[in-house]
This record gives sequence, structure tokens and C-alpha cells, in this order.
Amino acid sequence: MRDAVRQYSIGEVARLTGLAPHVLRYWETEFEVLRPRKDAAGRRRYSEEDLALVREIQHLLHVERYTIEGARRVLERRQRLGDAAMRAQLLALRAFLVDLLQQLEAMAAREEPAKGNPDAA
Repeated sequence: MRDAVRQYSIGEVARLTGLAPHVLRYWETEFEVLRPRKDAAGRRRYSEEDLALVREIQHLLHVERYTIEGARRVLERRQRLGDAAMRAQLLALRAFLVDLLQQLEAMAAREEPAKGNPDAA
């Protein structure tokens, strides 16, 4: 059974954000990270993540008054920092798992002689 993932049409995104559809289409050409999927009929289908990104771009351009190039740089910098943070988390998780594996192997090594020899206790 497929998870029900909310998808928005360009008109719905326009209504939710107060932006015109042509602005959304233009932003797709200016921001590589904004790439809504298209359905079989070629209509744009925005995910929740796409909608959040549109709102973030809108905030950068209209509230913080960045240029398109400036907003693009901010988004790229945030993505790089997010990638670096994720890499750090994955490395920490790997270190934890390696340590756990070593502890389990040590426990198994201590228990092994007792399993093989019923007289040893």
C-alpha cells in the first residue's frame, strides 16, 4: 500500500504562497534545487518539501531582500552545511556501531568456551 504523500498543483502552491504561477515557473529556472515532479500529463506536482522550499525562497527574496543570486548562494551554503552535518552524524553513528560490534564480539568470545564444553563452568 502506498503512503499518501500530499502533492500540490502549481495553482494550489500559488494560492498557499500568494505567488503567481509564472513566478513559480521562473524560480524553477533560477533555483536548481526547486524541481517539482511532473505527472504523466506533464503537470507540476509539488511535494511538501518543494512547498517548504518555495516559502524559503519567498522569504529570502521578499522579506530578507536578497537578489536571486544572493538567495541561491544562501540555499547552496545551507545545503553544504546540511551535508557536512549529515556526514558528521553518519561518521558518529558508524563509530558507535563499530564499538558496539567489538563489544558484542568480546562478549561472544567470553561465552564461547562455556557453550562448547558442558564440564567447564
